[in-house]
Amino acid sequence: MKNTLKAVVLVLFTITTVSAHDGHKSKQDSTALQADTVVNAQSTGEEHTDHTRISEADSHDAHAQDAHHEKKVTADLADFPTIHPLIVHFAIVLLIVGAILAVVNIYFIKKELAWTAFALVLVGFIAAYLAGRNFHPHTHGLTEHAKLVLEQHDFWADWTINLGFIGLLLQGINLFIFQSKRWAMAIVAVVLLSAAYAVAQAGHYGAQLVHIEGVGPEGKFLELEHGH
Repeated sequence: MKNTLKAVVLVLFTITTVSAHDGHKSKQDSTALQADTVVNAQSTGEEHTDHTRISEADSHDAHAQDAHHEKKVTADLADFPTIHPLIVHFAIVLLIVGAILAVVNIYFIKKELAWTAFALVLVGFIAAYLAGRNFHPHTHGLTEHAKLVLEQHDFWADWTINLGFIGLLLQGINLFIFQSKRWAMAIVAVVLLSAAYAVAQAGHYGAQLVHIEGVGPEGKFLELEHGH
């Protein structure tokens, strides 16, 4: 009887111990499950945030692309901060070509070439005058170095206008009075070559202002007043 009681007590103790161990294990499993749930929730939240950021970035890129496509392929004159560069290139090309024709015509002495040179120099002079006087852009906030470059540009632009006018006048006198005498044509050619050199120098300093000093692109350092 005594042994039987001991056996019953031992069995009950074993069952209680196993049950207590299983309960502790279940509690650990529950805690681990909760931890996994929190980690998964955080990961899901981070992924959602990342997707949101990516979506916002895609949306921003889409808006930028739409704005880019909305720009006109051919801009109107009013869209330019200044139309100076649209005019000055005519002066550069026409004065140089007119001077070359005047030099070539010293050998050929053709009235057709003389009149062509006169027409090119006339249009080139008008373009130079408009670019240097009526449509010369006003600047602000330039660096000291950029101011020096601008002074050189304006200096040679003034000489382009002066020499272009003198060459145009002499070419007209040569056509109507001297009847294309070779010595008169040589004098005109020298003046026009000087005008061509001046406009080339003005163009050089103008390109330096734009592409090195950054004056002009998107209206930088310019007073945005059309017609100046």
